[in-house]
Amino acid sequence: MHQREAGAPVLLREGWSWGAFLFRGLWLLFHRAWIPGLLWIAAEVVLATLLPPEIVVPVGLAGSVLAGLHGRDLLRWQLGRRRYALVHVITARDEDAAWARLLARRPDLSARLA
Repeated sequence: MHQREAGAPVLLREGWSWGAFLFRGLWLLFHRAWIPGLLWIAAEVVLATLLPPEIVVPVGLAGSVLAGLHGRDLLRWQLGRRRYALVHVITARDEDAAWARLLARRPDLSARLA
């Protein structure tokens, strides 16, 4: 759980992201990670322009794998830039279970979510 001082908490999953794998820079922009998203798109355009055509697809696939592996880390970095602090680590099967576990542990947060 990431949180600013008086703001609502943000839960961010750990691990692989299919959305980041499939959509790369657009996925980052969708999640309001403006700096990583724009840099990712710019890097893809530059690499597609400069690399020989026969290796553009393998390099693009490698970029997709990197995005899938590290996309959530880039979101976490962006939250840190917006002054969100990592407050709790919550383990759960899915997002609903994580929210339930968080609110059971910290009932004071329910007022911020309303």
